[in-house]
Amino acid sequence: MKGAVTPLELARPGSLAEALRMMRDDAPLTPLAGCTDLYVLLNFGTLEPRRFIDVGRLDELKRIDMRDDGGLRIGAGASYSSIARSPEVQRALPMLVAAAREIGGIQIQNRGTLGGNIANGSPAGDTLPVLAAAEATIVLRSATGERAVPFSDFYVGYRRTVMRPDELIVAIDVPRVEGRQWFRKVGTRAAQAISKVVMAAVRAPRPRIALGSVAATVVRVPRTEAALADGASVEAALDVLLSEIQPIDDIRSTAAYRRRVAANLLRRFWTDTAE
Repeated sequence: MKGAVTPLELARPGSLAEALRMMRDDAPLTPLAGCTDLYVLLNFGTLEPRRFIDVGRLDELKRIDMRDDGGLRIGAGASYSSIARSPEVQRALPMLVAAAREIGGIQIQNRGTLGGNIANGSPAGDTLPVLAAAEATIVLRSATGERAVPFSDFYVGYRRTVMRPDELIVAIDVPRVEGRQWFRKVGTRAAQAISKVVMAAVRAPRPRIALGSVAATVVRVPRTEAALADGASVEAALDVLLSEIQPIDDIRSTAAYRRRVAANLLRRFWTDTAE
């Protein structure tokens, strides 16, 4: 009996090098790992790609290591569960641990990967504001070489990235984060709900604030950051924030609600991280 997966093709490389050769020589291939996003599209009948490459079994993509500068290199294939359990991430990037623990249920956390969240590119992706606030770098590799793209330059529109068809996300480099880290997700439920607004931030002399679900991509709010760095009151910073974000009405929420929640999150962040 034919099923939804019958017309699909799946390549299963045994190593990262083989995967990159396949991406070059057998294109087009769409990478899959945990499938937590792709299977949703398959279930709804909206999955457009028909040829896939399974990179979820490649141990080379699952490593989590401390960098010499006190930051992290997180493999794109690291699951949310492994990130939440990692002593290195707990020490260097606790706001990513907080995000990983609020993505879906346990099954999703065990299957889903950080690289998948990045590649999916949803502005509601829970880990993406963390990477934006941490000023992470996305490491892309092809059969012919490797390049590092600052997270701020990775997205060029709604679910659109600078990746080439022959490239894979292989790792995420996060520099040492100085300051008090903070993360909050607001959704319909505490778990297994897409965020209505999500914020990650760092309280430091140069504050860093990133939000999801308030624009076509995850965004930093540089004018709000600058206002707080210059000593503006949080109430004044709220006015700046509301001029920087562009939420929309959709099935999950209204633009007005998202604006109100974003303002409340900024106020909460500044209160929670005060000396």
